[in-house]
Parts: sequence; C-alpha cells; structure tokens
Amino acid sequence: MSKNSSTDAEDILSEFENQPSEKSPTEEPKITEEPKITEEPKITEEPKITEEPKITEEPKITENNNKAEYVSSKNSETRSTIPVGKKPIMTYVNSTLTQLSSLPLVTITARGKSITTAVDVSQFILKRMNSVGYKINDVRISSDLLESNDGKKRNVSSIEIDIARI
Repeated sequence: MSKNSSTDAEDILSEFENQPSEKSPTEEPKITEEPKITEEPKITEEPKITEEPKITEEPKITENNNKAEYVSSKNSETRSTIPVGKKPIMTYVNSTLTQLSSLPLVTITARGKSITTAVDVSQFILKRMNSVGYKINDVRISSDLLESNDGKKRNVSSIEIDIARI
C-alpha cells in the first residue's frame, strides 16, 4: 500500500509538471522600460502687464450747488470702464461697485440694445446703495454710423455714464 501511495504521488507530480502553466519557470517576465525624457520642460514667459497711468482727479466746487465734483486732467487720464453687454444686471453692478471701492470714478459704457441695461445698472447703484453715497457725475450720449454685415449703413447709439463717490 505504501508503494501504491508513493506511485500515486509520483503520478500526480508528473502530471503537474507536464501541465502547461501560465507562468513557466524557464521564461522570465519581459520588462518594458518607459522611455526616459531627457528634454527639460520649456518655460514660457507670462504676459507682462503694463500699468496704466493713474487717474488724477481733483475735486472742484461748482458755484451752483457747492458740491465737490471730480474734474480729470485729460493728458494722464485713464478711466475704469465697465462695458455692458448681455450678462445679467447684477454682474455689472458688482463689477462697478468693486471698481468704485478703489477708484473715485467709474464709467459704464453701452451700445445699442444694451443701453437700457447700462441705465438700469447706474440706477440700481444710486437707489439701492443710497447709504454709501454714489452719484452720477456725467452722462454722454453719441451715435456712430456703422456698416452692417448686409452692407447697409446704420446708426448705433452709445452711452457713457460716469458714477462717482460723494
């Protein structure tokens, strides 16, 4: 019986050794190396931001109402302008209030159908922010003759509203 059991074990071992396995001990696993990058990453320069000249405005007291109004010198003036388009009104209100926190004068500009939105923005700031103290300093309207895509010449109206801190 012991002889049969050893032969059974030998038979099992021989079957096991003859069976094809997924990993054969004679085959070494293939090692694939990733290609090494010897090129250094390129450094791109960030765009340089040039500072615009600061607004130089002096308060001027008018004879009629004895209130201080801001008069700017044209040679070194650059105003912060908020161009109004098709976004919601509160977008432009927030942008204007942010600019007014650091600047004494902000200009809201619009053309065509956006003029009503620009007027709404200025009125929102004046009426709802009554306790802060803003006023409309100046309003300029104009009309430009533009050529449309179909070749017709059209008048396009534009408005600029100056809002200043009191």
